[in-house]
Amino acid sequence: MEGDTLGQEMVAAVREVLGRKVLLGTGERGGGLISEGEVFLTDTGKVFIKWNRREKALDMYKGEWAGLEQLRATGEVRVPEPLAAVGLPGSGAALVLEYLPMRDLHHHSLTLARQLASPPRLHLQNPLASTHPGGSRVGQGDACSTFVPHFGFHSPTPCGYILQDNTWCDDWQTFFSRKLQQQISMIETEYGDREVLELWSRLQTQMPRFFAGVKVLPSLLHGDLWIGNSAETPQGPVLFDPGVFYGHHEYESAVSPLVPPGFGESFWAEYHAAIPKAPGWAARQKLYRLFHKFNQWNHFGLQYQSACVKLMRELCG
Repeated sequence: MEGDTLGQEMVAAVREVLGRKVLLGTGERGGGLISEGEVFLTDTGKVFIKWNRREKALDMYKGEWAGLEQLRATGEVRVPEPLAAVGLPGSGAALVLEYLPMRDLHHHSLTLARQLASPPRLHLQNPLASTHPGGSRVGQGDACSTFVPHFGFHSPTPCGYILQDNTWCDDWQTFFSRKLQQQISMIETEYGDREVLELWSRLQTQMPRFFAGVKVLPSLLHGDLWIGNSAETPQGPVLFDPGVFYGHHEYESAVSPLVPPGFGESFWAEYHAAIPKAPGWAARQKLYRLFHKFNQWNHFGLQYQSACVKLMRELCG
């Protein structure tokens, strides 16, 4: 809810879980379209608390926590450390995070591009680890030496407030089709859009052509990488609000152009200098953007319907 505050009963619940004597709001607000947020003072320093009143907010924050921990484990990108996830009295939940003095990403933009792409950075860690013996479905531990040979994640993770089905899958095309199906099923239930269902039945049969001649290995993805989920401190770039899973590294660049101004041409030039575009990249970007368009529709309503239908028509040829 716009302008929502973390009331005294909620503050007491969070303070108890944190084991702090003091938890005082500073009035320094944050948050975005999904959660409210504020910087709080404690007896051991500052923390950032975000909260959401939805029924399944605790599941959402537990998924976010799991993703943050996995990104932290790589040692390649900085994310705020999660400290506590708390169910709030009545409804909703709060997520307590390490406080970082963040500002808009500017000076460290190219550093972030290199952290994502330059070997053996985030998107190449797991594919490079494929040369090592063994594998794991869990995706935890030493990301540099333990190859995760599957697509998915060990926990549902949120994209917005919608929890993604990250059940492990051996095939990327199947996994991504399932991601789209989850979004389309929600649209069918809420809106009963017959044209979307007809176009989806056509697009499913054409899916293999988008991946012809391309070998996809799982990369650890932030999962919702746009400029609003990034920032910087004086020490370097920071990512937050992830929807983590192991997937095709190209998926990561699909959402940014949908929310101007994006990361900018120099950012992606630096990225693709390390990971060049494979044949068919542009068509796959349209396909991956379809997921985010559907996700916007499911979050924000019918204003995104026409864009989704138009993109589906283009993809179906």
